[in-house]
Amino acid sequence: EILLILDEVQCGLGRTGKMFAYQHYGIEPDVMTLAKPLGGGMPIGATLAKEKVASAFEPGTHASTFGGNPLACSAALAFLKVVKKENLVEKARERGNYFRARLEPLKKKFPFVKEIRGKGLMIGLELGFPGKDIVKRCRDRGLLINCTVEKILRFLPPLIIEERDIDEAVKILDTVFSHL
Repeated sequence: EILLILDEVQCGLGRTGKMFAYQHYGIEPDVMTLAKPLGGGMPIGATLAKEKVASAFEPGTHASTFGGNPLACSAALAFLKVVKKENLVEKARERGNYFRARLEPLKKKFPFVKEIRGKGLMIGLELGFPGKDIVKRCRDRGLLINCTVEKILRFLPPLIIEERDIDEAVKILDTVFSHL
């Protein structure tokens, strides 16, 4: 038997418009890792496992750098309560759709924009050239993004982003692209 282990450190906890990214694909992991958003800035990570996997662990056979930290665990619990109360998973889906729709005109306007893709608020904009300079120019105008695999501008806004923030981000990106 082969275990399915998924890393949802970046894409989990609502980021893609579902609580966990794997839910988009009709699969279910045996083990899953979570971290970054869980603590809202506090250092925390979690490994979730089905009973058949978890029962194989014995005391002393696994460890965690931040395991059991009461403050981080309280932050994680508060995060999960806010996500549920504020319906942030659904909002991430809606705002992600809005963000991608707002980026589409840039693809038509600038031929070097090759593709816009993503789920929820995990969005990539593929360029026809390296994007390092664009990241710097955006930062100089107040927009924090990064570039992965040399040509993909990655947008990972917070789950609480508003449409006006998305509009401002797209405006900055349009300005930067126009000055290339």
